[in-house]
Amino acid sequence: MRRCLVTGAAGFIGSHLCEALLARGDRVLGVDCFTDNYESARKRANLADALAAGLEFRGLDLTHDPLDTLLEEVDIVFHLAAQPGVRTSWGEDFDLYARRNLVATQRLLEATLKAGRPRFVFASSSSVYGDLSGRPARESDRLAPVSPYGLTKAACEELVDVYRRVHGVSVVSLRYFTVYGPRQRPEMAFASFIRAVLAGAPLCVFGDGGQTRNFTYVTDAIAATIAAAELSTEPVYNVSGEKSATLLEAIAHIERLAGRPALIRFAPSARGDAYRTTADLTAARRDLGYSPEVMLGQGLARQVQAAMRNPTELAEAVA
Repeated sequence: MRRCLVTGAAGFIGSHLCEALLARGDRVLGVDCFTDNYESARKRANLADALAAGLEFRGLDLTHDPLDTLLEEVDIVFHLAAQPGVRTSWGEDFDLYARRNLVATQRLLEATLKAGRPRFVFASSSSVYGDLSGRPARESDRLAPVSPYGLTKAACEELVDVYRRVHGVSVVSLRYFTVYGPRQRPEMAFASFIRAVLAGAPLCVFGDGGQTRNFTYVTDAIAATIAAAELSTEPVYNVSGEKSATLLEAIAHIERLAGRPALIRFAPSARGDAYRTTADLTAARRDLGYSPEVMLGQGLARQVQAAMRNPTELAEAVA
């Protein structure tokens, strides 16, 4: 039985990770500071099943709270806490990204050193690559983020690697490609599209809808994350879905699943949104035994069904 620390435990991916670790028999300590990027009530609801399964939870802000005792007896640190969002990372809010991504990561790495160097798994993002054209992104490609958010994730990867090279911390970074599924943050594309279609309300597509992504279902991302903690030999891995799809193809799935048409309004492309992101999974397949299992239609069916069962989602859709 391992003791695992999950930061960002009340978030979308973090709450799913806590549940998966507990189901394996691990002891899990989750921390979160309930930032205001969306309602704290949603985040607390995300934790309900994990708490019922035995999650130990602490409300804690990695940017300034003492971390001296946080990692006692911890075998693996899963660092998922971050300030998310590409479009909001421009302008004056960049200070939040610098503190909640870079400063928080550096403080947690220092605590990891003092705790005897437990395994450290860092949640990065495909945003570090920027706009991709031609072949899928490989981990060895030059990073060229096109948003301040992507820049902070790339800088965090470099910071993690400094502690690996200089202090011998056992670390791995995972570049997630557009993770979706139940509990997805409410401002993310699929969550907002589903709410709009269920309500018969207009949904906004930035750009022409031809943006291409390797959409990754959350349980596949979790499987890769746990495997990386145990099996990885490289410092960084791509984690994505099996096949690429456009936003308009995803919306067509949602229309079919909801049984009603989407009322699409197009808006100018948003600053910092990459047009194409696709992943080369060679390294993850080889080292982690990773093979995405959930196709886009299956995953969206689960997310639509979860939204239809959730009174909060339905109320927001009607409103």
